[in-house]
Order: sequence, then structure tokens, then C-alpha cells
Amino acid sequence: MTTTKQWIAVAGIVTLLVTALVAGIALSPELEAVGVGSRAPGFTAVDVVTGDTVGLDHYEGQVILLNIWATWCGPCEVEMPSMQRLHTELSPHGLAVVAVSVDIGGTTNVRAWAEERGLTFDILHDPTGRIERVYQTTGVPESFIVDKNGVIVKKELGAREWDRPPQTTLLQQLLGTTQPDLPASGS
Repeated sequence: MTTTKQWIAVAGIVTLLVTALVAGIALSPELEAVGVGSRAPGFTAVDVVTGDTVGLDHYEGQVILLNIWATWCGPCEVEMPSMQRLHTELSPHGLAVVAVSVDIGGTTNVRAWAEERGLTFDILHDPTGRIERVYQTTGVPESFIVDKNGVIVKKELGAREWDRPPQTTLLQQLLGTTQPDLPASGS
């Protein structure tokens, strides 16, 4: 094969790939980047306590800590107690702690897992894992802080101590329970 024919073949392959990528983007609205500053995408999952299907719109107007997790995930289990303490402290001020399990098994197993640990915040279950695709997660746990307007203000990969600064400081500011740090006058 001559060099010219090789370049024509390469150009054809590149054109085909670019066409496929453009078509994929055009046909999939879920490919919009999800991150700080973007609107939190909608999702639905089953509330493990009530059995009701719940979506992001259920929490409209609230500050949300959205946590995507699984019962088999060690780091997820490590961070759950701090999420419970955060829920106890800030839910009276309007914080919604929402943990969406992506376990493949049944909702009953997820509910039992949460009950054994005394978790009282909203535990949802998405066995399809759709929320992982919509939020473009790379693993579990992965968390998003969403403001009252539905905008993602922080994204965290991995486990966190949710009841410690800087998380509590940011959440209190979003809830309006504390004033942001202001520069000292005269400086």
C-alpha cells in the first residue's frame, strides 16, 4: 500500500470516529459535563423505607448532600457515621442528606444495612446504576453538594468526615446559618 493510500485510509477512519462521536453527543443529553457550577441532573430511585420512587425534584429548594454509595464499599461504611451526625446537626436547618445505593441486590438488603447502622437520613436505592451514568461518577463513594437553586457547588471523590470543616462551614453558609468570612475592616 502506498503512503497516499495509507493516509486516505487514516483520514477515512478518523472521519468515521468523529462522525460517531458527534452523533453520540447529539443523541445523548446525559453527556453534558457534570461538575461544580452545573445543574444537578435529575434522577429517580426507590426510598428504602417507604418504597416510593423519589427524584431530585423531591428536594427542590433545599441544600442537598447527595452521596452515591454501595453496601459492599468499605470507605462508604466509614463515612456513614459522619453523615448521620451531619444530618442530626443540620437537617433542622434545611439540609437534606440523600444517600443513593447502587447495589444490584434488592432494596430490602439496603434497608437492613442502613437500619443496622442506625441511619435516619434518606436512603434511596438505584439498582440500575443509572445515577452513576447521569452523574458521571468514577466509583463509590462519590458525593455532590447541591445548593438551594439546584447547582452543584462541590464534588467529592472518596470518603469524607462530613461533620467537620470545611464541609460543615460550606453547608452552613449555603443554609444561611453562618456568615461567610469577611475581610477585617481597615485592611
